[in-house]
Amino acid sequence: MGLFFAGGMASLLLIGVPVAFALSLLAAIGLYWFNGGVLGLHQIPIIAYKALDDFTISSLPMYVLMSQILLYSGVGRELYEMASRWLRHLPGGLGLATLVCCGIFAAISGSSVATAVTIGTVAIPEMTTRGYDKKTVLGLLAAGGTLGILIPPSVPMIIYGSVTGESVGKLFIAGVVPGILLLAIFMAYASWSMRHIKGEPASWQERWQGTRKAVWGLLMPVLIIGGIYSGVFTPTEAAAAGVIFSLLVAGIVYRSLTWANIKNILLSTVATNAMILFIIVGAMLFGFILTSLQIPQAMTEMATGLPVSKWVVFILINLLLLVLGCFLETVSILVITLPILYPIITSLGFDPIWFAIIMVVNMELALITPPVGLNLFVLKGIDPSTPIALIVRGAAPYAVIMLLFIALLALFPGLATGLIGHVQ
Repeated sequence: MGLFFAGGMASLLLIGVPVAFALSLLAAIGLYWFNGGVLGLHQIPIIAYKALDDFTISSLPMYVLMSQILLYSGVGRELYEMASRWLRHLPGGLGLATLVCCGIFAAISGSSVATAVTIGTVAIPEMTTRGYDKKTVLGLLAAGGTLGILIPPSVPMIIYGSVTGESVGKLFIAGVVPGILLLAIFMAYASWSMRHIKGEPASWQERWQGTRKAVWGLLMPVLIIGGIYSGVFTPTEAAAAGVIFSLLVAGIVYRSLTWANIKNILLSTVATNAMILFIIVGAMLFGFILTSLQIPQAMTEMATGLPVSKWVVFILINLLLLVLGCFLETVSILVITLPILYPIITSLGFDPIWFAIIMVVNMELALITPPVGLNLFVLKGIDPSTPIALIVRGAAPYAVIMLLFIALLALFPGLATGLIGHVQ
């Protein structure tokens, strides 16, 4: 029966059916055939309502709204100018500045696409006019943008917590050290690969002026992560506080909230949230029928009963996620695989918070692996004249770094779990 659903899903996706509707259609077929015919279909609205009637899920629209406000606010330009003044005199200095901005904006927006668009719009012309190779620049931005889903707040972590019941606050805090460490590794490689380019150092006065202008953007991660870690906010309350703060920054400090921008912000927020929530509903329906047929239980028994080390199963899971990442986007992979992978991981004795970070790094890879790497197409949209293959080649070294980083997390799980002891 599992093969029927897997084959049906693959067939529907190949003919172009959106993931949300493919999941819902297969779930409806399953409910009809295995749960009482037409009466089984009556469960669809009940399951859909239950999927969305979730305190954790309620934070999703607010984090998406916050990222859209910041996208139009001008904070990205101020952050880039600040980082440029502090780092441009170093080998590959503007590349380092770009990655630092990606890390900071990731901790503000929680969105890889918003990070790639906001920083890319500023960094591409600045770096190319100063002699940086376009392939290197675009690869750097594609990889740096992926930090948006590892450094909290993170939409995939919210979805992981909603599907599995794990604490979103712990998931957020678990992403801090791995996010900073991966950023540092990216910066080390970027500095080495662009070591032949240096800029003129800025004066201390210029550096402090740039920092003063960017301080409002720098305060956002302090507000969200500091509030969660100190216990002042839950992740959902932090999202609401972030929206209010971003509105104040965009409207009062940068004065960028024109009526046209407000319209674009609201339309983009509604479209993004609708896409994510439709996928979540479809996945919950699909997960219900799989659970009714005891497919996750059967897969768990099979995985735990294999005469191999649990690490072999772990490697196979990562290979599966790598393959899926070439064809599906992040939200779809999470909601399709978690109902099956989560019980397998927990039954094998792996820490579910640690595994969440492993999954998110895999989702970062999905953002830069063709043919469906979302960040690749975002950057192509910013610079239409550049072939997509050139962006892929530029991002390839960073994809290798991410694969090695997964191995590092596997060897040292404390990198992900060391800070979560005091978070609810």
